Amino acid sequence: MKLSTRGRYGIHAMYDLARYAECGPQSIKAIAEREGIPEAYLEQLIAVLKREGLVTSTRGAQGGYALAREPERITVGDVLRALEGGLNLVDCLDGEDACGKACACPSRVVWQKVRDGLNAIVDGITLEDMLEDYRRMNAREEQTT
Repeated sequence: MKLSTRGRYGIHAMYDLARYAECGPQSIKAIAEREGIPEAYLEQLIAVLKREGLVTSTRGAQGGYALAREPERITVGDVLRALEGGLNLVDCLDGEDACGKACACPSRVVWQKVRDGLNAIVDGITLEDMLEDYRRMNAREEQTT
């Protein structure tokens, strides 16, 4: 499985909003510059994340975007499903009628287990976990220099 640019950039944008949450709403321009995401593309992603209830917006000179919930209540899975749709690796998991062999296909069980494992992993990682991992990485780097 290869994650699309949409999913990767979405995770970066949400991480950025979590990292700068205490600074108030963040502009598209600021997020795009910090994360290396084209502004026009980021606007599209933010619109989806807002529609899915993961991001809020504030108008005005000090406006911008912020997380709709605390970082510990937003998972990587929430973001990926909002931007990528379901996390099925193969079409046959989209429904019983997607494949004529769905009931008798031995590989379908494998793909279901992989999908369930992937969902468990991404649903077990919050934006707060990402922030803590970043802090730990920086602390280790500072100790070695």
